[in-house]
Amino acid sequence: MKIVSIVFMIAPLLLVNSLCIAEQTSHETQGSHGGHKSTGHAHQKGGWMLSFRTMDMRMKDSLDGDKRISSDEIVTAAPNRFYGDVGQPATLRVVPIKMDSKMDMFGVMYAQTDTVFWMLMLHHFEKEMELLTYMGASGITKRGVFKTKSSGMGDTSLSALWKVSDRNDHQLHLDLGVSLPTGNIDQKGTVLTPMGMRNKTILPYGMQLGSGTYDVLSGVSYTGKSGHSLDWGAKYQAVMRIGENDENYTLGDKHDVSAWGGVSFVPWIRMSLSLSYQYQGDVDGIDSRIMLPVQTADPDNYGGNTLIAHWSVALLGQKGILGGHGIEFGYSKQLDQNVNGIQMEMDDMISVGYRYGF
Repeated sequence: MKIVSIVFMIAPLLLVNSLCIAEQTSHETQGSHGGHKSTGHAHQKGGWMLSFRTMDMRMKDSLDGDKRISSDEIVTAAPNRFYGDVGQPATLRVVPIKMDSKMDMFGVMYAQTDTVFWMLMLHHFEKEMELLTYMGASGITKRGVFKTKSSGMGDTSLSALWKVSDRNDHQLHLDLGVSLPTGNIDQKGTVLTPMGMRNKTILPYGMQLGSGTYDVLSGVSYTGKSGHSLDWGAKYQAVMRIGENDENYTLGDKHDVSAWGGVSFVPWIRMSLSLSYQYQGDVDGIDSRIMLPVQTADPDNYGGNTLIAHWSVALLGQKGILGGHGIEFGYSKQLDQNVNGIQMEMDDMISVGYRYGF
C-alpha cells in the first residue's frame, strides 16, 4: 500500500484538514467577487457551511522505490520478513494487483467570528483489493486471484481555522486540530494462501479504517487574488501521531505541501490546477496479528513521497434558490512516486464535492 492510499486510510488527513481549508479559501476568494456574496456567508460571523465530498482512488501494479516491479519478480526476489515462523516462506507469495478506495467526507463549519472558524469532519470508507496468490513456497505458478474488502466509519477530525491576516487581496490562515480514533483497526477478510486454503485473518494496515491514535493536525495557508478572475495560493499541512494504538503500532507522520492557481471565466464557474507533494513515514511498530507473505503486511512497506497534479471545476450558485450552493468536480493524477519498500502504485483519483453556505 502506498502513501496516497494511507492518506485515505488515516483520514488525516491528508487530507481531511486540507480539504476543509481548500474549500474555505476557495469560498473566500470567490465570495469577494461580484455576485458571489451568497457563497461567502459561511465565512462571516455566525455563518455555517455544510459539505459532502466523495473521492474514488484507483491503484494498480507495484513499485520498488521508484521503479516498476512485476508480480513474478516480487515472489521470486522480495524477502518475507516473517520467514522462520511456522508456515512462512522465504519470499513473498501473495501480491496485490489492483485496489479501489472510496472515501466519503461529511463536514460542518461554523464561523465563531469573522476570523475564527470551527470544522468537524466525518469519514466513511469502502476499500476493495484484488490479490494474486502463487502456489507453494517458491516458483511462479499461480494459485488464483481473490479479493478482500473493508468498509465503515473512519477517524473524526475537529479543527480550528484562524484568519491571521487579510490585506489587499492577500490572506493568511493558520489551523490546528485533532483527529479522533473512531475508525476501526480490527477489520478482517478471507485470504487465499499459497497452499490453497482460505483463512479469515486481520487485514493489513492499508485496509484498516483508522489510525488508532490521537493525531495532531496543523497547517498554514496563503491565498491571493487579482481582480475578479484570478486567484492563487499555497499551503503546508502536517499530521503528527501521538503514541501507539492498542495493537502496538503507529502510522507514519505525514506532511503535505501544495500550490494552486484558479481562474473564473464567468462569475459562476471556476477552474483550478494544483500540485501537491506528499511525504509520509513508514509504520512504526507491528501488529502481531498480521503475519502474511504479502507486501502490505510489512510495516516497512508504507510511506514515501508522491507528487500529484489535480484539476477541478466548480459551479457556484449566485442567487435565488441556487444561492449559497456549490458543486465541484476534480481529477487527480500521480506524476512521480518514490515509495518505501514495495508498494502499489497510484493510478488516478476522481472526486465530486457539494457545499452549502448560509
